[in-house]
Parts: sequence; C-alpha cells; structure tokens
Amino acid sequence: MSLVIEPVDPDDAASYDAFYDVYLAAERTDEEATPWMRDEMRAALRPRAARRADAFVGRVGGRVVAAGRLETPMLDNLETAEVAVHVGPQDRRLGHGSAMLAGLEREAAGRGRSVLQTLVTWRYDAGPDGAGEAGAEFARAHGYALGLAEVKRRLTLPVEAGLLEQLAAEVAPHHRGYELRSWVGPVPDELAEGWVRLTSTLITEAPVGDMDFEPEKADVGALREGEALIAAQGRTKYNTVAFDPAGEIVAYSDLATTVHEPGKAYQWGTLVRGDARGHRLGLAVKVANLRLLQAERPDIVELTTYNAEVNAHMIGVNERLGFAAVGRLGEFQKRL
Repeated sequence: MSLVIEPVDPDDAASYDAFYDVYLAAERTDEEATPWMRDEMRAALRPRAARRADAFVGRVGGRVVAAGRLETPMLDNLETAEVAVHVGPQDRRLGHGSAMLAGLEREAAGRGRSVLQTLVTWRYDAGPDGAGEAGAEFARAHGYALGLAEVKRRLTLPVEAGLLEQLAAEVAPHHRGYELRSWVGPVPDELAEGWVRLTSTLITEAPVGDMDFEPEKADVGALREGEALIAAQGRTKYNTVAFDPAGEIVAYSDLATTVHEPGKAYQWGTLVRGDARGHRLGLAVKVANLRLLQAERPDIVELTTYNAEVNAHMIGVNERLGFAAVGRLGEFQKRL
C-alpha cells in the first residue's frame, strides 16, 4: 500500500498532533537529537514573510507512519530548501521515509528550489562522516552528500566566576577602545540596523564546507518577525555585542533558553566581523554573555553548542570555557 502524503494545519489539533507525535518518536530514538517541543514547532509552522515552513504526514491505510518538513527562505537563498523526514521506530525499513522524501523533493522543485539541504545527527564515536549511522546512510542513499561536519558540545553550568574573570582579563588588553554591551530579549531599536548587518553574514562567514549558502538579507523586518516567533515559542534570548571605536557592531554572541526545557540553554551564533578579528573579541563576547546568563538565570545548568569540525578557533574558545564533545551533526546537500 503506497504512502499518502497530506499537508498539516498547525492550528488543527488532530492534524498537528499526528505529525508531531511521529516526529518526536523518531527524534527520541537518537540520543544526540535535540527535538523541538510541541508548541515550539507549532509556532514555527505558522505563516511568516521571511521563511515558509510546512509540515506533512504520510499515511498508510489511514494510519500516520511518517512525518516530513519543508522550509524555504523567502528573502534570500531562493534556490535552497531544507527537508526533514521522520519515521517512528516501529515503521522503519518499509520505504515510508523514502516515499516521504520523494514527496518533499517534488514539492521543493515545484517551488523552484534546486538545492536541497538536510541535517543529520549521530554518535560522536561514529566519526565525522557518520559512516554506518542510519541517518547519514539514508541521506547518502538518496543522493545527499555530506557538505559540513559539526560537533555537538555541552557545558555544565555555572562556569566558575573566577575562570570567567580570568578569561575576560586575559583578552581585555587586545580590544582596548572596543565596548561590550549585553542585554536580555529583543534587539534595541538603536542597534537593529547594525545587528542585522553583522548577523546576516553568519551563514557565509562561519565555515560552510561544501554547502551552497548566500548571505542573508539584512532586514530589520525579518529580525522583528523572528523575535515574535521566539516569543511565541516561549524562548528568551541573551545577547552580547562589541562596538568598534567608531560605534559599529563588529562582534556578537547570542544564546537562548526555553520554558519547555527547564535548566537548558542553547548557544546560537557567535561571529566577529572580518576586519575586527585578532582582538580576541570572540572569547570576549562569549564570556560576557555567559556572565549575563548566569546572573539572570542561575537555574540554567546546561548549555549546548555546535561547531564546524574545521572551526579550530571557535572550538578552542569553547574548550577554554569547558565545553566537551558529546555528539555530531552533518549538513547534507543534494542538487536536483
């Protein structure tokens, strides 16, 4: 019996729960996956101007056996689409994942997208290419090539105040004339333009391996739309920037907590503008942001981050803070 693929309405409880239950069951079979919580995912599937996100279920005989997601940027990277396939443990190796992926690829092609990308997680001990791991081998079997290998790292909090003070003092002489500023929540209006100019380059300034990325559009409207989504998901962001002597934002670091996972936080981006490198600003903004988090949220006991395997500088920064490798993630890509 063939798979029947149907779109999901995130505001219809029966439709959405059928999708999410399969998604969560699939994610929980992978100890290194970090599944989104039910309300976080639902919020992300509602309409946005900057990014379209759709969910699908696959039924056999009326029973949902597979879930899929397709996301397409709407302001930039207009050739790309992100795909994800989820099959519950009891329904695997029956062709349902392959059928769902084929359906997502047809939908992406219909939207004019020719570069498909997906994320796969696996055990740290399996090595950087994930050879023999189910998710990585599934991607390869369907024509996706590993474009960038990343390592998942975890830090137990709090970091000792003495270590943070030592690191801040160590790097301070290297960025005299620069100013750090930290805050909780949305980007202040007076910083919005500078923030989007810098953060929109993260997608290409960070190591990208063989992945095809273009710089994101520096759009304040998209920033505010994203912040509205963050609020709807029950997340809170903690942010630190560095200003150069001319008052331009040249470095930033941000992380987030969520009401759905008490005690946990996730590192998002950290970037230093190319012409401001060499001043130890990467470590400076990360240390300042950790200080902010620990002052505001002493209940947070775990921070997770991902770094490209080849990003030796940022890995060195994180290791000095005490992060330890616990898993791997691969970014895979296929051209239609």
